[in-house]
Amino acid sequence: MNDPYETTETHLERLLGRALNSFDLPDSTVERLDSALAHASSLHSSHHSAALHRATYRHAYLLRDGHSLVLWELVHNTGRDGSEQHELYTEESEARLAASRLPAGFPGFAGHGGDDACGADAGLGVDLDADWELLSSLMAPPATPLPRMYVPEDSADHARRVLRRAENADRPGEETASLLRAAFAHHITQVFGRQCQVAGKDAGFTLYEHAFLLLDGTETSLWEVEHTATPDGRHMCEVYDAERTARDAMELRARVR
Repeated sequence: MNDPYETTETHLERLLGRALNSFDLPDSTVERLDSALAHASSLHSSHHSAALHRATYRHAYLLRDGHSLVLWELVHNTGRDGSEQHELYTEESEARLAASRLPAGFPGFAGHGGDDACGADAGLGVDLDADWELLSSLMAPPATPLPRMYVPEDSADHARRVLRRAENADRPGEETASLLRAAFAHHITQVFGRQCQVAGKDAGFTLYEHAFLLLDGTETSLWEVEHTATPDGRHMCEVYDAERTARDAMELRARVR
């Protein structure tokens, strides 16, 4: 998301130029962006399946007066022939609402009464109810899954890329990698997704099942955890060979900040 050779002026020109609703941004916001000196972009949340893709990005700008300004970009493939669409919002809540209005098949952010924020610490006190809600949701059993629709599309290479981006030391090893070289079809399902505040910091958790169909007709899965529960809020991927292990890892990440 951050091109070290792209100026903030060029970045803004590209961002505003591709957004379908850039004309809806307040004039005052666009005028303030004219004084942007630096920028940083990060992935805030995402959903990917065989045919549906949606992601939300956070673009932060340092202005000449020392203040900051944030834009929220919603990207999804609901255009004609599955083309990618871009929308910009000044508030995270507006991006969440727009995501919840996408066609059926896109999990939005409007669950739990329209707001999935988990709460935050107040001063030095701890909101134990909010922390417990987050931890309980991480450990909750998954909903009844939809039937898998395997896609024969470079599945062995897909498995290789999933394993390669895993940063956890206990990721599946060479035995699993060797087994998945025989994968000829795969299916991706998002089984959990939540954006929360834990201990006063934003944190997002997403769990994906990458299911693979092997040449001998058997099935196997990789469980990928994407989260921003890192000391600096950096996006991190972890991969496990069992759902229970992946959910245990999410619980640990929610507790250890």
